[in-house]
Amino acid sequence: MSAITTPLGYRLTVSGIAVLTAVSPYIADFNETHIYNPRWTPHAKFHAAQTMLLGTTLGGLTLALAWSRSGSVRSRIDLSAIAAGGFWLTQAGALLFPGTAVVDPEFRERLPRVKGMTITQAHADVVLLCLLGFAWWRARRSQPAA
Repeated sequence: MSAITTPLGYRLTVSGIAVLTAVSPYIADFNETHIYNPRWTPHAKFHAAQTMLLGTTLGGLTLALAWSRSGSVRSRIDLSAIAAGGFWLTQAGALLFPGTAVVDPEFRERLPRVKGMTITQAHADVVLLCLLGFAWWRARRSQPAA
């Protein structure tokens, strides 16, 4: 591995997270549960659309940073990790606000279940942030100190 190349394993991991970040909001929200939900106000739909576009933007930024050859390897690793984690971290943080939930009650049956446990986006937040943190740690460890 060249000293100017970001580790391939890191780039592939963060790229997978970037694609999920860019695509999953549309899968989750561009349907009758959000954008086409007649009970939602136009302003609520505005925020759903904003979230989808934020995912696209952060996913694209993550890919650009992870595969760039400009700047230092350490800065590319750090910045791509921040961009990749930003969406998932803020999504998890949104659950701390009053009146929020991962799903509206009428759509709860759509969520997947594994061995009796309902899987929500909160689980995805934890898994992806842990995976990203581990990949970041390994990539940073592989680089000489600045």
